[in-house]
Amino acid sequence: MTISTVKNSAQNPVRSQVRNAPLYPFTPTDAPIKLDQNESPFDVPLGLKREIFARLEQISWNRYPEMHAEGLKQKISALEDWDVAGVVLAPGSNVLIYALAQIAGIGQRVLTVAPGFALYALSGKLLGSNLTELPLEPDFSLPVDDLCSELQRGGPGILFLAEPHAPTGALHSTSNILKILESARGEWLVVLDEAYVQYTNSSLKHLALEHDNVAILRTFSKAWGLAGVRLGYLLSNPNLAANVQKMLLPFNISVLHQVTAEVILEHPEITKSLVEQTIFERDRMMHALQAHPNWTPYPSHANYILIRTGDARRVHAQLLERGILVRRQDSYLNLEGCIRVSIGTTFENDAFIAATKDIS
Repeated sequence: MTISTVKNSAQNPVRSQVRNAPLYPFTPTDAPIKLDQNESPFDVPLGLKREIFARLEQISWNRYPEMHAEGLKQKISALEDWDVAGVVLAPGSNVLIYALAQIAGIGQRVLTVAPGFALYALSGKLLGSNLTELPLEPDFSLPVDDLCSELQRGGPGILFLAEPHAPTGALHSTSNILKILESARGEWLVVLDEAYVQYTNSSLKHLALEHDNVAILRTFSKAWGLAGVRLGYLLSNPNLAANVQKMLLPFNISVLHQVTAEVILEHPEITKSLVEQTIFERDRMMHALQAHPNWTPYPSHANYILIRTGDARRVHAQLLERGILVRRQDSYLNLEGCIRVSIGTTFENDAFIAATKDIS
């Protein structure tokens, strides 16, 4: 057997959909001011970290954790005023995206919009689903008629929508979401990803109470400041939650995840204050960017701002020369020249605003 034959046979067990799918589009880059991943710029306060460490000292690390983090589920149930049987936890809401795509997308359809969060389409590609991405309207509103037509054309399948939308920051009207849900009856699971919900004054979680085919996603990675911990959750009716839980490995929430989130949830006033500060800074940055002679910032309901520039590659490089890392978005549909900047601390935002004045 030749070496080339060995290589070919080693590839055969891997499904073509996996071999042909791209890796997640992210390249780590170091910079003094990091505004590229929509993280909270605020770390967990040292006092809370000490409380977390103290509790962890009292736990036996040689024993498995609760099978599905039942204690943390109870706290989230109380926070959201939700039936605990309808709560599902995972090490990151991205894990839940894959689980949802598995229960409703394998051998079926995955529908979403473009541009959009890359994992929606990527999960469909990896699972060999029939993927459809519909372009947003020029103003970044949902293509409601096209979505309804696709849904009515038939499933079964799953629809992913982010509210607020990523990467544009747009918040879509509830009336349009209801039109979409009307068309999705029966054969479609509708996932409303509310990763940035704390930065808005609205939520669609009530729709999961009114519709058995709706799931809401939440994350601790943004407003709660726990991106490094990796924890997210789903809200739905108990039957749907039970089916999602089947796709997740048992004991997948470690005691480190659970204790950290429990302590953070016991101090919601800290997160609330930091969210208010981020919204204030977002509005301040928007006001400053609107004065730029050549750039167009788009209104945002999240913790980032999408900006259309003349040349995203050049602007990204010139900001990086000044020690400021933002995210290029110009590879996405209809986002030519666009960059995305996360809202940072006052110091970081001041540095970004000052740098933009020297960049055309």
